[in-house]
Amino acid sequence: MKYLIVGLGNPGAEYKNTRHNIGYTVLDAFAEGAGIAFFDKRYAYRAETSIKGRTLILIKPTTYMNLSGNAVRYYMNQEKIPVENVFVIVDDLALPFGTIRIKPKGSSGGHNGLQNIQDTIGTSEYARLRFGIGNEFSRGGQIDFVLGEWTKEESEKLKERIDIVIEAIKSFPLIGIEKTMNAYNNK
Repeated sequence: MKYLIVGLGNPGAEYKNTRHNIGYTVLDAFAEGAGIAFFDKRYAYRAETSIKGRTLILIKPTTYMNLSGNAVRYYMNQEKIPVENVFVIVDDLALPFGTIRIKPKGSSGGHNGLQNIQDTIGTSEYARLRFGIGNEFSRGGQIDFVLGEWTKEESEKLKERIDIVIEAIKSFPLIGIEKTMNAYNNK
């Protein structure tokens, strides 16, 4: 059985440690812990691993955030992965820093990456994990905040929060989305 794990972000060094790239950051940490590497493939950086007989295809779309759906559709088709086996990791302004919210489906919530995935694959019935980045910005400062780097205080807490997200990613193919939600929401 195959699963597509999608970490949303933007390619390029200028985005590396930004809040918007939490999906990339999580998958980089996952790959490091699993001893696997990403390779620059069509539409995405791609890595592969397995957990108890389940294959996990990890992708970090290189199409930029607002066109993430192209990479998701391509790998779903290429690897013959059904939508119920797709899990997307994304940043969320509406959640306090480090908060994790897993859902089996839902709206884009105004997130351009999620909206493009929904538009491109034709459904919002895919699992997603929203990682809270907070909303500590003044009026008109949203873009700079989202594309800004983590504060020192956030950076100190980030590894612990990322480790929990990695546990949730591993849980998804083993026990399913409902039990993963129950185990990791509010953790």
